[in-house]
Amino acid sequence: MTTEERQKFIAQYKDGYDEVVNALEGFPSEKLAAHPIAGKWSATEIVHHLADSETTSGLRLRRLIAEDHPLIQGYDQDTYAARLNYNQREIGPSLDAFRGARASTAQLFDFMGDEDWQREGTHSESGSYSAEDWLKIYAAHAHNHAAQISRLREALAEGAAATA
Repeated sequence: MTTEERQKFIAQYKDGYDEVVNALEGFPSEKLAAHPIAGKWSATEIVHHLADSETTSGLRLRRLIAEDHPLIQGYDQDTYAARLNYNQREIGPSLDAFRGARASTAQLFDFMGDEDWQREGTHSESGSYSAEDWLKIYAAHAHNHAAQISRLREALAEGAAATA
C-alpha cells in the first residue's frame, strides 16, 4: 500500500463516526429497533455492533503494533447481538463508545511508521493479518453500516407510504 492509499483509508476511517451519525439523522426513534428488512439487523443492533466492533478492533491494532506476531481472535457477531441484548438497549452509550474508541485509535496513526503498518499477526479466522489489512477493513466498516442504516430508514418510509 502506498502512503497516498494509506492516507485515503485513514481519512475514510476518521470520517466513519460522522457517516453513522448522519445516517441516523431523521431516523424515527421509536423505529430504531424495527426490522423493516427481513433477516437484517435493526439500526439499534448496528450501533451496538459498531461499539463492540470498534473497541475490539482498536485492541487488535494495538496488539499488532505492540506485540510480536499476536493471535487476533475472531468472534461471532450474531452471538454478541443476541447475548448482549443489542435490540433492547439504548444506543446513546454505544454511540459514545464507538466515537471514543475510534477517536482514540485514530490518534495512533500519527505515530505509526511504514514498519508499523507492515507488522503482522494471525487472525483466528482468516490467517495472516497486518495493520494494513486492519486499516482496509475498518476504514470501510462504519461506512458500510451507515449505508445499512440508510437502507433501513428508506424501507421504513416505503412501508409507511404503502400503508397510508
